[in-house]
Amino acid sequence: MTISQPTINTSPTRKCVSYSLTDNARRALDILFHAAGPELLAEFSMYARDVVFDHSSATGDSVCFPCPLKQQEACAALKALEGCIVAAIADLRHREIRRKITVNLERVTCFLMSAYITTLDGLDKSNPKINFKLPDTDLNDAQSILYRRLSAGLYQARDTGTYYHIHGSLDASKTLNMIGLPAFCPGLIDYRQCIQTIESAVKRFSVEELELQNQRFRQAGTVVLTLDQYRETPHGRQLHSLPPFTVQPLELTTPPVPLVKPRGRVVQLQCLHGIRVIELCRVIAGPTIGKSLAAHGASVLKVTSSRLPDVPFFQLDVNTGKHTTSLHLKDPADRATFEDLLATADVILDGYRPSTIARLGYSPEALAVMAAKRGRGIIYVAEDCFGGLDVPGAEWAGRPGWQQIADCVTGVAWEQGNFMGLNEPVVPPFPMSDYGTGCLGTIVALSGIYRRATEGGSWICRTSLSQYNLFLLSLGSYPTEVQDELRRRHDPQFFALRHSDSVDEVGRRALRSIRGLHPRLFGDNVMQSTYSVGFGGVVRWPKEALEVQGLKVGHVRATRPNGFDSPTWEDWEADETLLDS
Repeated sequence: MTISQPTINTSPTRKCVSYSLTDNARRALDILFHAAGPELLAEFSMYARDVVFDHSSATGDSVCFPCPLKQQEACAALKALEGCIVAAIADLRHREIRRKITVNLERVTCFLMSAYITTLDGLDKSNPKINFKLPDTDLNDAQSILYRRLSAGLYQARDTGTYYHIHGSLDASKTLNMIGLPAFCPGLIDYRQCIQTIESAVKRFSVEELELQNQRFRQAGTVVLTLDQYRETPHGRQLHSLPPFTVQPLELTTPPVPLVKPRGRVVQLQCLHGIRVIELCRVIAGPTIGKSLAAHGASVLKVTSSRLPDVPFFQLDVNTGKHTTSLHLKDPADRATFEDLLATADVILDGYRPSTIARLGYSPEALAVMAAKRGRGIIYVAEDCFGGLDVPGAEWAGRPGWQQIADCVTGVAWEQGNFMGLNEPVVPPFPMSDYGTGCLGTIVALSGIYRRATEGGSWICRTSLSQYNLFLLSLGSYPTEVQDELRRRHDPQFFALRHSDSVDEVGRRALRSIRGLHPRLFGDNVMQSTYSVGFGGVVRWPKEALEVQGLKVGHVRATRPNGFDSPTWEDWEADETLLDS
């Protein structure tokens, strides 16, 4: 049963009771340093004293999302730690007495809903006209019609009070067939009828049977657990013993790799100039790592295959600052090209299911051997859903998964549902854990770069969506009075949502409410625009949330679709004016 809500309050932004987002972001940073423990070098902590959380407006110090968990504070802390490591890297080239590190809290909030507020010629994700402007990389037509899009959703299972999240966002046919439904259902176009049809099929199974079906069909999916239930699983127990990320040596025989001395006006101001990154990722979390590294001046080359599907719209957001190319790594000629790129690469980003890239011959260990032969170490960053790879007892480590799967298995969805007055789980609005995990991946990549520069060697850096969620949950939920005010002020239509509503519907209603309450989050103070040749239109996206004194943080090239560029490190264009936007 939903709770009763008054009409949405669209009065100008005011602080949510006496709660300070700024103070709690600082507290989250302290918790993060403690949780990371020995995975963080002691020298990074000295920069924390220079962190400033910018709350120059009421919006900046406001809790903006209709959610009980401290997503804004968690991400602000992660951006602050990112800034600390960037400052440390910059000081390897040119030591400064102090570098002020500023985290803009308004822009952090925008970052967490970036996929929903990035536009192409004024069209956002919810506008059906956008599909005519995007290259079609939805090769399995999983996003083609409403019925198939809803194959990724949270539904009630057979036993009362049990829920299961199926996930067919890239392969709807397999997921629908798995629960006994046809891959296509012509004429079924009503939103509620689609949900009823799919949920009725899911209800024929217990969660145990759905787990077996998932294994059989090799699909992503999970039973929906509370945090306490998750902690009682063997996997949950192991994940709770891990820090949010790990940075470990693969080999220590190669010498330190000094950072390239920059030339020219702009590159002098970006700390990762000269660093080459190969991104092997799709969707949001992994590509967000590459986008963030590009904002610090790295040359990030996203490599995808034209034979593998990807969600078209997300590329508009996460491909900013990169070059993108298409190589199929089972094709001998493309493998040869890829290995030419690898020869001078510094960082590999792997966002696929664990062992997928290894089966192609490019495991972290294999690349460390290659790096030892060339006499120059490599940093391998692995991001996945469940976490715990190579940890004894972490039984779900090898499973596939996405943001909603992590939110459901770790207890985040139950926290959201309880906040909304429901005795059922609800996936939170926006892919916030995707972006938070992207921040964690950026932190470990930067840590690896720093350690290679100072200690030498090759480094394996790991994090996961589940580890981000556990860090988020460790911050606790908002005080009762804050939650009460969020329920009073946000749109009652948001609180009318149920467990089975789609992520797009949840996001649409949340976005409508936030626009009414916090219009500053959609203005030119937090957004920037440029023309994208690749997409053939003007792209508008959130500005970077991080500033580091003496450096520029931002992108020098517009976003583009997957596979747009040649597979080379040479002759990359750069628009320096974007750094001053």
